[in-house]
Amino acid sequence: MTKTEKVDFTIRTLQEIYPEIPVPLAHKDPYSLLIAVLMSAQSTDVKVNQITPLLFERADNPYDMVKLSVEEIREIIKPVGLSPMKSKGIHGLSKILIEKYDGQVPQEMELLEELPAVGHKTASVVVSQAFGIPAFPVDTHIHRLMYRWGFSNGKNVVRTEKDAKRLFPKGLWNDLHLQIIWYGREYCQARGWNLDNDIITSTIGRKSVLDDYYLKRK
Repeated sequence: MTKTEKVDFTIRTLQEIYPEIPVPLAHKDPYSLLIAVLMSAQSTDVKVNQITPLLFERADNPYDMVKLSVEEIREIIKPVGLSPMKSKGIHGLSKILIEKYDGQVPQEMELLEELPAVGHKTASVVVSQAFGIPAFPVDTHIHRLMYRWGFSNGKNVVRTEKDAKRLFPKGLWNDLHLQIIWYGREYCQARGWNLDNDIITSTIGRKSVLDDYYLKRK
C-alpha cells in the first residue's frame, strides 16, 4: 500500500468501528471540560470521571471555584495525582477567567495556553471537544499508534502532532483523535497487545514493529 492508501484504510476502518464517538471525560460545558482535562494529566479518564463529580458538586464554575481554597481543591482531587500543581492551576485559572474573560473559557489556543497548568495538549482538547475547532491533541495512545502504523517517527509528541495534521484531512481531526484513542485502548494497547485483534496494525503496521512483535511471540 502507498502512504495515502494506508491513511485512507485507517480512516475508513476507524469510522466503521466508531461511527459514534464517546468523549472520554465527562463534562457539561467548556469550563468543566477544561478542569477535567487538566486533572487527567498522568492519570486515567476513569479516575478523573470518579473525582470530577465531587469537585463540581462544590464548584462547577469559576466563580464558585475561587471561593474554595487551593487546599480544599487539593483534598478533593488528591486521588488523581499531582494534586498540589493541579489544585493551584484550577484555582489560578478560575481567577483569571473571572478577571479577564467574564468567567468564560476563551476559544483561542494561545489564550488557553496562557492559563496556569494548561499546556498545548489540554488547550487542543478544549478547542476541539468544547468548541468544535479543528485540533489534533496527541496523547500516549495516539503517539504509540502513529508510530506503529508508520505515520510518524515516534521521536516526540510535537512531531507526531505535525505528522497527524499533515496526513489526515483537517475536517476529520476532531473525530480521528478520539477514534484513535479508543482504538489504542481497545485493540492496540501498550501492554497485553494482541495483534490478532488489531486489524489496522496487522494490515499497515511498520515492518520493524511487526517483526519485533512476532519475535517476542516465539
